[in-house]
Amino acid sequence: MKEKQGLRFGPYYLDSENAQLWRGKKTIPLSHKAFGVLCYMAERPGQLVTKEELLTAFWPETCVSEATLTVCVARIRKALRERALTPRCIETVHRRGYRFIATVQKSSDAQSPSLPTAPMAHMVGREAELGQLRRILERALRGERQIVFMTGEAGIGKTTVVEAFVHHVQTYAKQDGAVWLGQGQCIEQYGPGEAYLPILEALGRLCRGPEGQRLISLLGQHAPTWLVQMPTLVSAEELQRQVMRTSKEKMLREMAEVVEVLTAERPLVLIIEDLHWSDVSTLDLLTAFARRPEPARLLVLGTYRPVDVIIRDHPLKAVKQELQMHQQCEELLLGYLSEEAVQDYLRRRFAPGAQQAAWLPQLARFLHERAEGNPLFMVTLVDELVEQA
Repeated sequence: MKEKQGLRFGPYYLDSENAQLWRGKKTIPLSHKAFGVLCYMAERPGQLVTKEELLTAFWPETCVSEATLTVCVARIRKALRERALTPRCIETVHRRGYRFIATVQKSSDAQSPSLPTAPMAHMVGREAELGQLRRILERALRGERQIVFMTGEAGIGKTTVVEAFVHHVQTYAKQDGAVWLGQGQCIEQYGPGEAYLPILEALGRLCRGPEGQRLISLLGQHAPTWLVQMPTLVSAEELQRQVMRTSKEKMLREMAEVVEVLTAERPLVLIIEDLHWSDVSTLDLLTAFARRPEPARLLVLGTYRPVDVIIRDHPLKAVKQELQMHQQCEELLLGYLSEEAVQDYLRRRFAPGAQQAAWLPQLARFLHERAEGNPLFMVTLVDELVEQA
């Protein structure tokens, strides 16, 4: 039997046959288009791949702007945990396209990752924060609106905590009842940006999910202007009827009201990452969610980097302060990992042999000093040490 060949670069593994991106033993979610674009560039390391080439390859019969490709690449960079200004994998060639700059190696089945572990398997030092999120979810399930901001610097572990919380919500949904669970992501945009971008992304995923038809029906009845923004989900007749009546203000009112309809049927957990790049309309909607007095089984969890908010003078700072002043939101600040948490990580990653290993405290101390308690830097250091061993 012929071995399947994947591509490995840094800590990542691309399994093109199964359309999966792995980091260690964890799969990284990517849309079909984003995965295809990543594979296309990774198969041509060091070569300039022009924007025209990518648009022709992946949007051959669709009239789209370069902004569509920009959004796609931004989501790939998010998955690879890198920024455009400091690329490790994808370099932007100004006005022309992109170049894949990471070292790529072909890798057979025998070298591919094993099945992914549960989200909590290697998460350490975040038990208190996850416990707090669980208590916040319990309040939301009782009909008390909850707006939560999870903050911390780049690499501090916000996405890891979000993934563990999502796993908890999914477990609850299987055992105790259905939940609308939507996830969206803000991206760095130049200019005014698209209104409600992360909310539309979250709703689009929900509408394409197992219970999507029910959600489409409720949106069509109570928030039709939102469906107009997702043209693949509505008929041409409905699209033409609504398009002339759409405005950001109308969309704000409709969504603020439809949330009460949705949450009367089942709780809604809405996760929005990277709010430091959010558009103003999304912030207006979060404010409306928080201030409406009607009960709703709603939990909105937003993540952001405070330094980026300050540098950009982003309106999120004023929004959060206003909501805090009226006790309409909570903040979860993720701090650095302790040396004990680093030891716990090493025990989990290398168990059972590491449990009583004499080298464990010394290695933990070295990693803690070098990474300064930043989880992403710590994991990267461990990955490099494993590769060199």
